[in-house]
Amino acid sequence: MAFGAAASAASAHSVNIVRQGEPPKIKIPANTHYFTTIQAAVTASKRGDWVLIEPGTYDEEVWVYAEQAGIHIRGMNRNTVILDGQHKPKPEGSNGIEIYKANGVSVENLTVRNFDRASENGAGGNEIWWNGGEGSAVIGEHNWRGRYLTAYDDGLDGGYGLFASNAQKGSLEDSYASGFNDSGLYIGACRNCEARVFNVVMEDNALGYSGSNSGGKLIIENSVFSHNSSGIAPNSENPGDPPPPQDGACNSGANHSNTPTFKSTEIARCTIFRNNVVEENNNLNAPGNSSSDAAPWGIGIELPGVYADLVEKNTIKNNPNVGVFGFEYPNPFPPGPETIYFQFAANRISENTFSGNGTGGGTYAGDVALEGGAFGQMKSTNNCLSGNSFTAATFPAKIEEGWGCQNKTTPNPEEFGIISYILELQAQSQARTPTPQPAPPTQPTMPNPCQEVPYNPLCQ
Repeated sequence: MAFGAAASAASAHSVNIVRQGEPPKIKIPANTHYFTTIQAAVTASKRGDWVLIEPGTYDEEVWVYAEQAGIHIRGMNRNTVILDGQHKPKPEGSNGIEIYKANGVSVENLTVRNFDRASENGAGGNEIWWNGGEGSAVIGEHNWRGRYLTAYDDGLDGGYGLFASNAQKGSLEDSYASGFNDSGLYIGACRNCEARVFNVVMEDNALGYSGSNSGGKLIIENSVFSHNSSGIAPNSENPGDPPPPQDGACNSGANHSNTPTFKSTEIARCTIFRNNVVEENNNLNAPGNSSSDAAPWGIGIELPGVYADLVEKNTIKNNPNVGVFGFEYPNPFPPGPETIYFQFAANRISENTFSGNGTGGGTYAGDVALEGGAFGQMKSTNNCLSGNSFTAATFPAKIEEGWGCQNKTTPNPEEFGIISYILELQAQSQARTPTPQPAPPTQPTMPNPCQEVPYNPLCQ
């Protein structure tokens, strides 16, 4: 239901304020309108309009469609503007805010919590989702943006916290997610994502970051991934979130192969994980599902079937099994007629600081473990390492000699026994005892939620 004065000139951008009570008894500017639900305010908005949400707990799902492309959704306080899914059971699951094929939509300065999947593997369970067309293999959304966001689930059936798929040219900053049975942050189905993630915290999830078939110009930096089952896990995937593979090369948009080849270590890489803290990813009580449970646990940065990524200048510490773990990835597994044999190739791991990793024991526990060729492909070549600070074992040993970045080419890492170690860690992950994770503490709110907003009763 809307309250307020008639709109002014058609060219003016409206400010649509969401308030749970009556509008204030003041003269309301012509470009300002009041609504009692977020969805009503969104539906009434058009390109350039602002949806400002006053503090309160809102019991609703919100959909943003192409008709609302270019709108700005902003809470007036990150911690007290709350969309609450309340763990309500729905056959189709529930999502908090879903932006469906709508370009240029920003969501800022609010909390979304406890929107759940229909079951641990079912539909829904996404707190904030920029959805450019799930499963379409086509980019259907551009210029997505999130800032000062909190997403969490204190049950077992939250799927993804902050989620972008089939979307390009995006950014996420100053945000937090915890308690999800897939991942806190997910960016997928964008061969050339052109996205940047900066200053986020992902903790107490099955996976801190997951990214299927997302690559190209994608940077994740200056962030914290801790107390997840595994910290950072880009991967190639088949058949989910097409088109495969995960390709971090700067020319990935021109790649049309599921299994690209790289002839040298001397290539340009534009998918970059840098200046992050990746620590204590050891949480086997985090919620999980059949997909995330299949990932080896206790890993800082996991690189299954990944091509041409750059992992640099991270602090990787106290992950009980392996700091950085790269391996070929037949998917689906066990191998069958539909399996693609994604290799682990042409990645660079450099100038990282490792400490306290591999304390959980196991034949291949340590700072770095690389595997290639266990399934007969023998094409996990031209990975290289340089300038890292190690305190634990690496596999292969003396890894910065035979696999150093001073070499124009590097061989397939023939550590074939690692496959048994992968399956052992996978079995341990699948045997987890999931428990609800705690709600997060108060997070930093946007310093000035009125920035860039037209004059209105909240922003004078």
